[in-house]
Amino acid sequence: MRILVVGAGSTGGYFGGRLAQAGRDVTFLVRPERAAYLRKKGLQIISPNGDVTLTPRLVTAGEIDAPYDAILLTVKAFSLEAALEDFAPAVGRQTMILPVLNGMKHVDILTDRFGEQAVLGCACKVATMVDEEGRIVQLAKFQELAYGEMKGVASARTEELDAFMRGAGFDAKLSSTIEREMWEKWVLLATLGGVTCLMRGSIGEIMAAPGGEEFVLSCFNEVVSVVSAVGHPPTESFLESTKLALTTKGSPLTSSMYRDLQGAREIESDQIIGDLLVRARSTRVATPFLSLANTLLAVYRNRRPHLGRS
Repeated sequence: MRILVVGAGSTGGYFGGRLAQAGRDVTFLVRPERAAYLRKKGLQIISPNGDVTLTPRLVTAGEIDAPYDAILLTVKAFSLEAALEDFAPAVGRQTMILPVLNGMKHVDILTDRFGEQAVLGCACKVATMVDEEGRIVQLAKFQELAYGEMKGVASARTEELDAFMRGAGFDAKLSSTIEREMWEKWVLLATLGGVTCLMRGSIGEIMAAPGGEEFVLSCFNEVVSVVSAVGHPPTESFLESTKLALTTKGSPLTSSMYRDLQGAREIESDQIIGDLLVRARSTRVATPFLSLANTLLAVYRNRRPHLGRS
């Protein structure tokens, strides 16, 4: 199996790097600047699960000359439209697209462009960042990549994909409930991103403030109500574990959207907050939290110079 990883940033660089380290056939589609850096410095991973420096196989836009068996799509949601043109030549009739993006809007965009057959469900759990030296730094030990047919049916192609992914240095999981897992991840991202951006602090800092726990739980319940109405209701085990993570005193937990906001970078507010709010309008669920977060984040985005150029 040949896989194209679109992007060699914090997520694509990490999972693609581990696959390459394990001897899998991996090629990274990157921009010219990133390609120049990786050719000079290598793909460097700094991790509690083991450091590694690799010499990756690279292509840039316009250099793809044949389809790949699978495409791991790891760009930020606001860069998806531009990326479609870059990786389109890699999509053949049998290609599986595994999008590791936030929210669910990207599923509609990819399906419209490449057809329902091409798009698998995919979700990851990893905390990584690209540091000032261009290295991929893993911030915590957890590292899971889940994937499967959106309709939950077993297939020969996903079993082959699962064999390719397993044993590559991270937790790989073929899931029959991947769509529900994607909706559950959206619950976490929308709640965590919203509360940390609104309060400008970590979960621990919010919990230490008067009314902090009540605020977080109110936001969480609102997001769960919306997702249950427009998507897949979360499982009880997910609700319990997520509620605990969101209300742990002293927790340093923040969201990537908050970290991007702090760094004056482009944020995925349209995909994580805005799209959920749009979907909620077809329901009777009240959305004061989502509306407030969406407005605040829109003000931030409108202030940024050169919007979209991160």
